[in-house]
Amino acid sequence: MKKRSSLLRALSYTGRHIPALLLAIILYGASVFCTLRIPVYIGRSIDLLTDAGSIDFSGIISCLRTCAVYAAANGITMWLANLLSSRVVSSVVEEVRNDAFANLQRLPVSYLDSHPSGDTAGRIISDADIFTDGLLLGFSNLLTGVATIIGTLICMWRLNFWIALVVVLLTPMSFLLTRLISRNTHDLFAKQASQRGVESSFLDETIGNQKLVKAFCREDERTESFRAIDDELVEYSRKGTFFSSLVNPSTRVVNNTVYACVALVGGFACMTGAGGLTVGNLSSLLSYASQYGKPFNEITSVITELQNSLTSAERLFALIDEKPEDPDTEDPVRLGDVRGDIALEDVFFSYDKEHKLIQNFSLDAPAGSHIAVVGPTGCGKTTVINLLLRFYDTDSGHIRIDGTDIMDLTRSDLRSCFGMVLQDTWLKTASIMENLRFGRSDATEEEIYEACRLTEADSFISRLPDGYDTVISSESSTLSEGQKQLLCITRVVLALPPMLILDEATSSIDTRTEIKVQRALELLMEGRTSIIVAHRLSTIRNADLIVVMKDGKIVETGKHEDLLNNRGLYYSIYSSQFEAAET
Repeated sequence: MKKRSSLLRALSYTGRHIPALLLAIILYGASVFCTLRIPVYIGRSIDLLTDAGSIDFSGIISCLRTCAVYAAANGITMWLANLLSSRVVSSVVEEVRNDAFANLQRLPVSYLDSHPSGDTAGRIISDADIFTDGLLLGFSNLLTGVATIIGTLICMWRLNFWIALVVVLLTPMSFLLTRLISRNTHDLFAKQASQRGVESSFLDETIGNQKLVKAFCREDERTESFRAIDDELVEYSRKGTFFSSLVNPSTRVVNNTVYACVALVGGFACMTGAGGLTVGNLSSLLSYASQYGKPFNEITSVITELQNSLTSAERLFALIDEKPEDPDTEDPVRLGDVRGDIALEDVFFSYDKEHKLIQNFSLDAPAGSHIAVVGPTGCGKTTVINLLLRFYDTDSGHIRIDGTDIMDLTRSDLRSCFGMVLQDTWLKTASIMENLRFGRSDATEEEIYEACRLTEADSFISRLPDGYDTVISSESSTLSEGQKQLLCITRVVLALPPMLILDEATSSIDTRTEIKVQRALELLMEGRTSIIVAHRLSTIRNADLIVVMKDGKIVETGKHEDLLNNRGLYYSIYSSQFEAAET
């Protein structure tokens, strides 16, 4: 049922291409017609050779000339039909791939957090390519195959009813064998596609962290792990291919049996003169019997590809059907000039409902204040940021911006109020200038230069071979991690948002650079509400309020000196960092 629904759904995408598809079908039909006319003239030529008396060479030449015309027409129509079907299939797969990527942009962060990125990318890239190959073969082979089967039966019926009847009675054997052999191959190909996603994720993980693999001398271990994953993939592939490959030779046995029966019955009819069958007619019948069997061989030869293709289509459609994040409110509130008052009131949230995380969390951040959130790893600091930006929604409680509940805002309006610098840098594959404009598309070059001078990023950009036109990416080895982080900070400086979120913003920067960036951040934060998540407590000494978290709860609040005097959790964390710095 899944295969059928996937095929029907794939065909539904052809709705915009009906004219091209109909023309392709007509051309395939014309190609088959030309192919079926050739045996007729070959048979006539043989009869002209075997007639008593002189040989009619002019008649034979005329027949051969006609065969050549049909052969040329067959080649041209087949080429045009393949060209059209290829374009239709490419357009269909392009639409499916675009739909999958578009839905990916609408999916909640929870989906991306719970699904390997390699598997998701594999669905859009690898599965779409497999789907293309199978669909293209299906168009060409199925259309020409069905037309050939129907056409050859009609031609044989006109030449000799009884021989055509023998062929029709033997045909169900091919379908029966195909059904019996290919019944279980779908499950094997489904496992193969799933395992391919696992392998893609493993490769993505290993390639992205190859420096760590080498640093810990784990090359052999990763190689063995890859072999184990690949061996499982190979096993599924072998089993699926083995069972599906039985179909073609099995149908060939049936087709050869049909051919032999046509030759036997036809030869007997020629010898006895039954039905007025001539040697030329028998030659045409044998040619039709051979052509009749070929479509079965061609169709069954691509069953492996079709099974694999439909499995990949299921994975693509599953991504398209994933439920997007809950829609914004139907009557959203529009914020005017944002002051930057942030309030969290009795917020509860858990990723896993069986394990509580954020509990009864309340916090007030007046406009222009600088609030630092610290605590041990896993205490919920970054989760608070996720809730502020509605990457996740609270289980209960309220978060307000300037007194307005963020659930009454659209996500885009909410997020446009914040500038965000994360611990992990992200730069798209483009020039430095384009990367900086990612935060504000209408920024002028002079504004970009000024922002870079403010963060002192200009000093290293100007030393690059192409300056601001240098093409970089997150994986680029042209820049250090600190320099990439500087660009991310500059991107926020350029956007000038009313509120800031700095999640370990200086974690990848050396101490000397950190001092420079800290000065730039202080200028940026001036007059703006700032939420600062930090492990380095030295960077938050001047915060208006420091919130200390543990196990999803606020356990301490106050200024730096006050918290040190309290000798609580903050004092313990600060002392451990100070002692580590001393050693």
